[in-house]
Amino acid sequence: MVRKNFLLPHAAHLLLTTATLISAHGHDDHGEGVSGLGTSLTPTTSSALMASATAPSGSVPVPETYFTYSGLSGLVLAHVGLMLVAWFFVLPIGLFKQPLQARLADMPSAVMLSVARSRLTPAIQLGFLSLNSLGLLFGLIYNHKTPDLYEENLHHKLGWAVTFILFSQFVVGLLKFCTHGKANTEADNNERVSFMPISTDEMDGYQQMHPDSVASMHRYSHDSGHGTEYDSRTSNSLTEAREEKDEDTQHYGHQMRDDCLDRGEGPRSLGFATADRALSWVYQLVPSQLMKMIDVFYDAVDVCILVIGFVLILSGFITYAGIFKGNNVFNGLAHSIKGGIFFWYGLLTLGRWMGCFAEYGWAWNVRPPVGLVSSRKARVPSAEFVESFVIFLYGSTNVFLEHLAAWGDAWTAQDLEHVSISVMFLGGGLCGMLVESRKVRDLLNTSLARWNASQDQYPFKEQWTPPKTYSFSMNPIPGLIILLLGLMMSSHHQHSMVSTMVHKQWGSLFVGFALARAVTYILIYLSPPSSYLPSRPPSEIISSFCLISGGLIFIASNKDTVAAMERYDLNAMFVFTVTMGWTAFLMAWQIIVLAIKGWAVRKRQLGTRIARGTLA
Repeated sequence: MVRKNFLLPHAAHLLLTTATLISAHGHDDHGEGVSGLGTSLTPTTSSALMASATAPSGSVPVPETYFTYSGLSGLVLAHVGLMLVAWFFVLPIGLFKQPLQARLADMPSAVMLSVARSRLTPAIQLGFLSLNSLGLLFGLIYNHKTPDLYEENLHHKLGWAVTFILFSQFVVGLLKFCTHGKANTEADNNERVSFMPISTDEMDGYQQMHPDSVASMHRYSHDSGHGTEYDSRTSNSLTEAREEKDEDTQHYGHQMRDDCLDRGEGPRSLGFATADRALSWVYQLVPSQLMKMIDVFYDAVDVCILVIGFVLILSGFITYAGIFKGNNVFNGLAHSIKGGIFFWYGLLTLGRWMGCFAEYGWAWNVRPPVGLVSSRKARVPSAEFVESFVIFLYGSTNVFLEHLAAWGDAWTAQDLEHVSISVMFLGGGLCGMLVESRKVRDLLNTSLARWNASQDQYPFKEQWTPPKTYSFSMNPIPGLIILLLGLMMSSHHQHSMVSTMVHKQWGSLFVGFALARAVTYILIYLSPPSSYLPSRPPSEIISSFCLISGGLIFIASNKDTVAAMERYDLNAMFVFTVTMGWTAFLMAWQIIVLAIKGWAVRKRQLGTRIARGTLA
């Protein structure tokens, strides 16, 4: 079954592979069309666009869009609102889960209630599908009553495809939810009847959760019978007290198990015997090989669904605004793909600060050894190696695509600039991977190998002990590459003042990320991590904020959006302030969702251990 533990490399690789199909970000004022990822407008088209953006109203006709369409605005606003609530608020909660085969003592931090076998899972997924379907209904009504103002747009086709995929996943998940563990139901029922010893820690935890029920139990079993008011009791009374203790403890354990089972932490069902039997019968009809393929599909959707939702929301905005038409689609894809990469990089950076990927040592913690984690997890490279690999992958592919948009034409100075940026990514990524290689670092110590071989001759053996900094990765190369990219984009010449200021904003934010990451490495160098728990350096919050906001502004710096800003007399600070507000809110929501995931895993963990009798 596909595991979700490699979200960072998979998401980054997926987006960067897509980016290579186009080419690198181009100069926005290229005469022949921008080389690289963003093919710019030709001189004639660019002039027409600038005229439409700056000319008085009515002098140059502006194509009508859904944004400027005056009728039925309530329908489209209802569609947008419902979709945002479904995809932004409901879906992330429903994705947090625990792998079916995961051990309770080995919970992946970066994996998200559907597979956590919680009774809340179908309700959350059904709520999401209901909101999504209602929003889809409003969209269908709006499309039926309005002219087609964006022909052959991606949003409509992608929306139907994603809705079908999510509905299919919900059906599969419902079957798995109601049928998984049926073979163990009888054993679980027997465990519910039998007495299981409950440890003192679990008893104390239950007492904190249910103080009223504990207060009603007047027990004196903790008293030893010496030096108290009960010292005059006979041995018969002490025996009765011990029997009372056993009865209370047994009652206590049954009450805890019943509470957990009531919360849906035992064998699961929909609450309708007929429906449960029908779903179980359907599930048993599916061949095992086909079921394995369906499981792979189910988990693959979980891995990609948030990225797909991001693309879906972004395509909806593009369709509503009526941008990225004709040759402008290349410039739009350039900013959307690259800005989206930095946006998700920021979300994952915040996830690392919160403790995600701690089993790989990515949460600024000591990597757990084999035994605490599987050998496969212990072999996962460091987060800095993955960052360097992504940088190298981008540079190695796009160095050959910088002139793709102007293929056959003469090379210009701007083309050489962008090739140089790709070479910087290629060399910087390769350098970062070499720095992360333990073998390379060991070879760099070859000059001391002869001395180390004869260290018995020297009295100070502790001087041959590897430094504490060897146990943790401190690789400044990824931060350096992003720092240089930010400086370049901050001074990148654009066709208008608004465009120049917008590019300077996200370039400065990338510089801020690099500086905050440098502070992180200084803190780690002065005090290397010594715990398996995440150290949570405060500077990483700033790093993630700069990446998320910088990625969003990067997306908004495309030609069509800047032209629309100029048309409606909006300055660059409008984009900056709106982005800062949404970034802060998004980070707060991500922290809340991760906290909900932690609560759900602990709740499931305790309930399963009680129901299966593993508490001692």
